[in-house]
Order: sequence, then C-alpha cells, then structure tokens
Amino acid sequence: MPSNDWHPADIVSELKKSKTSLRRLSLESGSGPYAVQQALHRPYKKSEKIIADALRTTPQKIWPSRYNEDGTRKKGLYSKSPENKRQNNDEPVSTKDGN
Repeated sequence: MPSNDWHPADIVSELKKSKTSLRRLSLESGSGPYAVQQALHRPYKKSEKIIADALRTTPQKIWPSRYNEDGTRKKGLYSKSPENKRQNNDEPVSTKDGN
C-alpha cells in the first residue's frame, strides 16, 4: 500500500469517531456484512464511495494511489473479470454534494 493512502486502521478509527463501522455501512448499503471492508485492501469502487461518503470526503482523498489527478480511476488495478470491469469503470467518482 502506498504511503499516501490512508492506513486501514486510520479509516476504521475515523469511522468509529463518526459513530459507525464498516459492518454497519455494509449492511446499510444492502451488501453482506463484510462487503465494504474489501476497499481497505483492494480497489472496489462502490465500497470506496460508501466509506468516503460516511467520512464526508472523497475516495480520491482516502486512496489517491487508485485515482488519476483528474479524478478518473487508474487502469490496471482490477482483475479482468467482466464483473469487475462493470463495477470499476474509469469515470470520476463524485460525492453527494457534487464535488
């Protein structure tokens, strides 16, 4: 993991300060109890967005190594399965407030 990305323990800590958890975010999103946790260790667009929204920031600020400067996702970070290609397109991720 590049040093400019937030450490997974820091993400968990910030979520606790916000009175939530990875498990709660997973269940609230309609996913399995550990689905959101995937983003801590591997690129996963949906989970990254859920975590960033809970922390009132952007995925690009939490995991800058996964994004280009213009906000698009870096290529080559994902497996080549059709499921991941559909899940991890390279369009910019925006927050609820449009930033």
